[in-house]
Amino acid sequence: MFASNAYAMGGGGQQAGGSGMEGIFMLLIMFAIFYLLLIRPQQKRAKQHKELIENLKAGDQVVTAGGLHGKVVAVQDTLATVEIATGVRVKLNRASIVGTKTGQTEE
Repeated sequence: MFASNAYAMGGGGQQAGGSGMEGIFMLLIMFAIFYLLLIRPQQKRAKQHKELIENLKAGDQVVTAGGLHGKVVAVQDTLATVEIATGVRVKLNRASIVGTKTGQTEE
C-alpha cells in the first residue's frame, strides 16, 4: 500500500546535475517578470502623476483623490485652491489631485 522509499525530487535516486545554474536562471526570469509586470508600470504612473502635479495651472478642471470635481482657482507651492461649486473653494494638497477632466489617469 505504501511505497518503501520516498524521493523528494522524483527521479528515483538520480542527482540533478547543474541545479545551481537552473535555480539562478529561474530567479532571473522571475525578477524580469516582476519588473515588467509590476515595477515598470508603477514607475510610469508615478512619473505621469508628478508631471500632472507640476503642470497644474489656474483654470484646469481636476478630479481629486476624494472624488471631488472642480476647477483650479489658484496654485501655490504645495497647495491648490479648487472651486467645487459657485463660491465654494477648497484648499487641497497638490498631490491629492489625481487627474484632469480632459486627461483622466488610467486605472
